[in-house]
Amino acid sequence: MVARTVTVFHHEERGGGSCFPHPSPPPQELAEDLCCITTNFKYLQTSGWYWGSISASEAREALLQKPEGTFLMRDSNHPQYMLALSVQTRCGPTSVRIEYSQGSFWLDSISPGLPQLQSFPDVVSLIQHYTGSGQTPQGHSSNHTFTETKPDSEKHTAKDCGVPLKLKHPLHKRDAFPSLQHLARLAINRHTTDCPDLLPLPKPLLQYLQDYPFSI
Repeated sequence: MVARTVTVFHHEERGGGSCFPHPSPPPQELAEDLCCITTNFKYLQTSGWYWGSISASEAREALLQKPEGTFLMRDSNHPQYMLALSVQTRCGPTSVRIEYSQGSFWLDSISPGLPQLQSFPDVVSLIQHYTGSGQTPQGHSSNHTFTETKPDSEKHTAKDCGVPLKLKHPLHKRDAFPSLQHLARLAINRHTTDCPDLLPLPKPLLQYLQDYPFSI
């Protein structure tokens, strides 16, 4: 698997920034957001590499001895974000916030020179893209600048420090290692990206493939 390379910068997850009240969206938008977020967490729970409400320090500990490119998804410690991506880099474990707005997810970028990065309808599609399974985003190079969510127990310097970020291997939660059925589904999805619904399989099996239409 060929991973895409991005660049992150050290940034305190809990610090900085003021919380400003936002006008309440219309009920229809709230319903659409609820549906999108519910579907997203359903996919994440199925993936096996969503670790839930662990802290940044716990994510760092889990990734510390793993190869570069090993990653996991967790709940963000920041009240304005739902999720954070924690990944092992050549400089050690780091985390990147996941932005969400109006049914779309993208990696948090702090570079003023870049437009909003490519967005995705769910987090698994985003991760699949940056592990090299997706298409190259038009208008962007393979190197970007992202906000790193600094582990609570770490004391980095205040200056920006660019870190190459590669996503290669998901780190499955110990009690959520994928079943043989799920591994078979990943393999099928990996080789039938164009028309999985045309496979000569019983409807229950086709539905099982559609319940998690990803290869990671």
